[in-house]
This record gives sequence, structure tokens and C-alpha cells, in this order.
Amino acid sequence: MSLLDEIEAAIPGLRRYAHALMRDRDAAEDLVQDCLERALARRHHWRGDGPVRAWMFRILLNIHRDGVRRSQGRHLVAVETLPAEPSGPARQEAHMDLREVQAAIARLPADQRRALLLVALEGMSLVEAASILDIPEGTLVSRLGRARATLREMTGRAGPRPAKKEGRT
Repeated sequence: MSLLDEIEAAIPGLRRYAHALMRDRDAAEDLVQDCLERALARRHHWRGDGPVRAWMFRILLNIHRDGVRRSQGRHLVAVETLPAEPSGPARQEAHMDLREVQAAIARLPADQRRALLLVALEGMSLVEAASILDIPEGTLVSRLGRARATLREMTGRAGPRPAKKEGRT
């Protein structure tokens, strides 16, 4: 598969991730377009030392970070690519649960949200997501753990906390 074919194959995933980061379809499409333009203009920089998909996601994330810095963090996040209407019985309750999770993801700190979306939404491995975020794998695991725990608390699914054991005197 040629470099251009691999870039083209990455587009659907880039769109999903951009939509989740931006919360605005038009802004997300602009982000993907900027990513594709940059990748094509700099394809001679591609060294072939990893997956093209990871390289593309890194470009997209860097463009997004630059935009956030310029706009001083005004972008909110939503996971618009999740199904709007879950199938099966109790659809209204499931729909409300989905919206609650989407809102909770939007309130996560940016570093945790980016990590969670790469792994949970895009299904990337820890190694690939850590490479895209340019962080050690252990840091990624820690961010994912904090993000998941925070989501459980925000959505009331944390369960009872274990009682603290009293020390002996």
C-alpha cells in the first residue's frame, strides 16, 4: 500500500477523532483538511518508521493543540460519533445515559480526554496512542485510569467507596 493510500485509509478515523475533539462538525472538517494538507505537503518527511495512521493522528493532534493555544482553550468536546439512538428496549433511558457520558467526557481535562478518545473511540493500542500523544506508555495508562474513574464518578457509576481501615494504636 502506498503512502497516499495509507493516508486515505486514515481519513475516517481522523474525522471521528476531530469531531470528538472539536464538538463542531465544520471545525472538525477544517481540522482534518488542515491535517491532510500538512501531511501531503510534508510527505517527504515521512521516514517510514511507524504506522502512517499514527503519524496522521500526531499531525492532527498538533494542529488541534496549536488552535487551542491560539483560542485560549475555548473549544469544548463532545463525542458526536457515538450512536445517537441506541437500539433495543428502554431507548430513552439509554439515550439519556449516552448524553450523560458525552457531557462527562467533555468535562474531562484535555490530556485525559485526548487519551481516552484515542483508546476508547479509535480503538488504538496503548503503544500507538502513547506515540501519538508523545508520552510514555505508563503516563497514558495513568491518564486513562484517571479519566475512567472520573467518568464513573461524574455519571454516578463509581459504586460505594471502600471503608477506610482504622490503624491500630
